[in-house]
Amino acid sequence: MKNFRPLFLLLFSILLTPSLALAQNGGYEVGDTAMNFDLPTVDGSQVSLDGLENNQGAIVIFSCNTCPYVQAYEDRMIELHQRYAPKGYPIIAINSNDSAVSPGDSFDAMKKRAQEKGFPFAYSYDESQEVIKTYGATRTPQAYLLEKQGDEYLVRYIGAIDNNYQDAASVSEPYLANAVDALLEGSEINRQTTKAIGCSIKWSRNSE
Repeated sequence: MKNFRPLFLLLFSILLTPSLALAQNGGYEVGDTAMNFDLPTVDGSQVSLDGLENNQGAIVIFSCNTCPYVQAYEDRMIELHQRYAPKGYPIIAINSNDSAVSPGDSFDAMKKRAQEKGFPFAYSYDESQEVIKTYGATRTPQAYLLEKQGDEYLVRYIGAIDNNYQDAASVSEPYLANAVDALLEGSEINRQTTKAIGCSIKWSRNSE
């Protein structure tokens, strides 16, 4: 009985932190069908997978304003969109951070950042955090490459954008670009998953 109370307290504390469990468990695996979403963007429109036209898929990247890893990748995200959107794979950036926890990631701050950087891609706000919970992303940035097959979007790659966040010129393995190129060529993706390196998601304190 002496050992029961500490164990009970540990289990109770875990139950009281569902956001931690959500950040670590579940989510999509390669081959899964991605759900549709409908999110507001910084330009006043809505973005959804079902609303994309003349596309072969999409590159969904969980992003934000404040993470230095994201900031290091923003120019590369712009370049990836400019390269692959015309080929049918546009980037959709999604900020799921709770603005109460991270005020710099508010929707108004997103609008300001998008204007400063001149984002050519959709930058959207997952205020409810339902999209990121479903996808299972744990870091920013974290990429999901989706291939369109009929009316469905299948997950083909999950992970990092490349292998050097510090210096774009020193990248030796552009994981995401290689995966998109493989789909465009109709060949197999050699690395379907990699470890996303970045900032943790700022989960809502009321998340369930």
